[in-house]
Amino acid sequence: MSTTPDLSRARWRKSTYSDGNGGACVEVADDFTGIVPVRDSKAPEGPALIFPAASWAAFVNDLRAGR
Repeated sequence: MSTTPDLSRARWRKSTYSDGNGGACVEVADDFTGIVPVRDSKAPEGPALIFPAASWAAFVNDLRAGR
């Protein structure tokens, strides 16, 4: 049994902070329960990092708070 999630049907979205020119973009997929896959938009076929959803939420909240 594989513990790696199947990301083949992931709906990726770019960060709202992306520059819009295809550069330095982070993409996340929100349609997974309990995890948040993150990838580099310049390498969509490359690996994705998988974070626990609670950890990702804490990270985003800290960024928004300027920490």
